Amino acid sequence: MTTHADKPRLDPATLRDLPRDGGGPRLLDVRTPGEFRTAHIPGSYNVPLDTLREHRAELLNHLDEDVILICRSGARAAQAEQALAEAGLPSLRVLDGGVMAWETAGGPLARGPERWDLERQVRLVAGTLVLVSGVAGLFLPGLHLIGTAVGAGLAVAALTHTCAMGMLLSKLPYNRGPRTDIGTVVAALRSAP
Repeated sequence: MTTHADKPRLDPATLRDLPRDGGGPRLLDVRTPGEFRTAHIPGSYNVPLDTLREHRAELLNHLDEDVILICRSGARAAQAEQALAEAGLPSLRVLDGGVMAWETAGGPLARGPERWDLERQVRLVAGTLVLVSGVAGLFLPGLHLIGTAVGAGLAVAALTHTCAMGMLLSKLPYNRGPRTDIGTVVAALRSAP
């Protein structure tokens, strides 16, 4: 286990060695339902970050301190860690590098239909906005400033480890997949071994 900014991180090899017979930690995947359906660690529960933030007090009644938070790369899991810690659940762990690191380390994934992950969608939308506003700016002066605003937004996203465009894209039907409501999440957590 490594630490990053004084917060415990769990590497994929250590997670793979933890018991998975019901006595191990709860794995909460905070990605969108669409991302979760595409590929997730077997035995993990999908609790999208927005749902977790909104219902964290209710979730606390169904979680113990042996929780590992997972996302694509670790950024959203760190946000979930902060939200749950503020609600009173300390000592959470984040899978360092997320599902990407897990897959790279040879960890098994349950797979569903392929979809683009949020990061790739952000790159497409941001790149398209910059390209179109840059070209259109040749004909309509000032329109190129849209690309400047997108660039500023991406710089802020990198510095704050958050992404407004990603949060907006996560609300599209393509990314939502089957609705993940708090009742479904709590039922799944209750029925866990």
